[in-house]
Formats: sequence, C-alpha cells, structure tokens
Amino acid sequence: MKESVQCGKLSIVSTPIGNLQDITLRALEIIKDADIIAAEDTRRSQRLLSHFEIKKRLVSCHAFNEHHSVSKILNFVHEGQKVAVLSDAGTPVIADPGFHIIREARKSGIEPEIIPGVSALTFAVAASGLPADKFSFYGFAPVKSGKRENLLIKIKEEGKTAFLFESPYRIEKLLKAINSVMGDDAKIAIIREATKIHEETITGTVSEILANYADKRWKGELVVGVFPL
Repeated sequence: MKESVQCGKLSIVSTPIGNLQDITLRALEIIKDADIIAAEDTRRSQRLLSHFEIKKRLVSCHAFNEHHSVSKILNFVHEGQKVAVLSDAGTPVIADPGFHIIREARKSGIEPEIIPGVSALTFAVAASGLPADKFSFYGFAPVKSGKRENLLIKIKEEGKTAFLFESPYRIEKLLKAINSVMGDDAKIAIIREATKIHEETITGTVSEILANYADKRWKGELVVGVFPL
C-alpha cells in the first residue's frame, strides 16, 4: 500500500437532492474551506454556493469528461490545493461520477475524504415501506424491453427488494413489465421528487398502481422500489 503523500486534500461531498437545507454542517465547512470545487454540473453547484453565499472556483467533472478531468483535479491536490468534488445532487459515485477519481486518487497516494449525506437511494429505501434488511440497487432501468425483462426476472429470482431509477416517460412501461414478470401482487413503491415541494410516495401492488394511476401524468425524478412475492 502506498503511503499518503503530503499534499492538499480531496473531499467527496454529498449535496442536497432537492431541499438545500439538507446539506450537512460538515459539508458546508468543507466547501467553504476548499480552494476549488469540481462539479458534475457547475451551474447547479453555483446555485448551491450562491444560496449559502460562498464564492469558489468551479471546474467541470461530469460523466463525459471524467477521465480527462481527473488528472487535472489530482494535480491540483498534489500542488497543495483543497478540492471538493460535488455531484449534481446526492452522493457522488451512487449513479453519478466519482468512482474514477477515487480509484485514481488512491493510486497516486491521495486518500479521499468522504463527506456523507443525503442520497435519492437511501431516501427511497426509508420511504418505501418495503423490506430493507437487504436490498439491491440497479441504477436506471434498461430502456430496451428485452434487457428490462431480463433484469426483472433476476430481481424476481433474488426474492428481495430492489430499487431502480426511472424516467417519468418510461414509468408506465416499467410497471407493466413488472406486472408481466412478477404478477399482480408484486409490492411497489414509487418515490417522486424526494425532498422537493411536490414530494410524493405511492405504494401498493403493481396491479393497484396501474389501475389507480392509469391517467396520471408522471413528472419529476422517480425511484421505484419493487418487492417480488
């Protein structure tokens, strides 16, 4: 194992998923103390900083440039700078950029500081009311029907609660696929717009939700929990 080099600091910081008051005191201290903010979305991070009246240098680090920006960010740290990495919202790495920079940082002798906080996933696990002593998370549900069906078959065979991210434009297709693979009585929780003004949690069997919300115009960010019976 490499010894940690004497340099700056790399912090991986969780940020609010909706309500800005959900940021932790520790996260605010880290951001205020940072020399540079590496952001998945600089515009969204700027809104967060402006809300708390913080002025910092922002650099971009999103999924499309992560491999190219990592070297630059680690160079900042090696030069003695304090860098805070922020995702769009929630905790970096969890269905967001961050894995690559953490891996490369350790290779170069930098031990990242992880600042925990809110996550759409952990919010959904708590809000769902589904068994969560053990569960699976699969990120966004596959767009193609065949891959989506194969994933649902896997979830059914595992026999434990699973959580998926889904687009409001595809939620009905996902629910119908769950109904087809797992049957009418599969337990479902849909968590929409967590921590935001229009926050909503819908629970029931998949057949009940398909019947009761057939005309619903789904909007916002969705997390779907499913427990196969």
